[in-house]
Amino acid sequence: MRLVVVTLFPGLVEGYLSQGIVGRAAARGLFTTTLVDPRAFTEDRHRTVDDVPFGGGAGMVMKPEPLARAIDSVEPVATRVLLSPTGRPFRQADAERFARLGSVMCVCGRYEGIDRRVIDSHIDEELSIGDFVLSGGELGALVIIDAVVRLLPGALGNEQSAVHETFTSGLLEHAHYTRPAEWRGVSVPDVLLSGHHAEIERWRRRESLRLTAERRPELLNQVNLSGEERRFVDALLSVRSTNDERPDGGRE
Repeated sequence: MRLVVVTLFPGLVEGYLSQGIVGRAAARGLFTTTLVDPRAFTEDRHRTVDDVPFGGGAGMVMKPEPLARAIDSVEPVATRVLLSPTGRPFRQADAERFARLGSVMCVCGRYEGIDRRVIDSHIDEELSIGDFVLSGGELGALVIIDAVVRLLPGALGNEQSAVHETFTSGLLEHAHYTRPAEWRGVSVPDVLLSGHHAEIERWRRRESLRLTAERRPELLNQVNLSGEERRFVDALLSVRSTNDERPDGGRE
């Protein structure tokens, strides 16, 4: 797979790409990265990439020509993504889609943003990693890269890890435990020590349903539930609703 990052700060990206799962995947040749700095496509001696916004206002705006040239300098990619707080939320489904494409370009804005004309002519989709504002799009680009790379065959030590992760099934992931079986007076749930794989899977599924009902109930609308699971979830949501209505928030 080929990943392209257009950024004014390549060093912010390089360090992360050499570490952990992403670094190991790169070393194995599972993907390649191209970093493109718009400053290399300026024509003035100051390498100017920003200017004041038309109409006035605070901050600066990335100039269209250097950025467009930077994007054009790369061979065509399957999709060109702008990281932007005004974009739609990045989801696991997007990561899965990108992993199948074979090539993705992440364009990192800076300052107050980039000239709209570049978005209209050179960007295929705008994505956000959350309802907050960062100094630039580099962290968002790394979030996308990490989420995509871990889905590439051979990136994870256990391929089942990606299958059971949060959001892959549409639910939040169940809790995990490891040795020792008892730690500071707290024991691992008995079912996980039973060796009964069907019961373990049932427990994990119910834990995922419980966590999702408690923390992200809106996700349940997108998940196919059995009759038993629906009754279990409805009971959880009923308790949650009752607690929300209590003055003490359900606390004793």
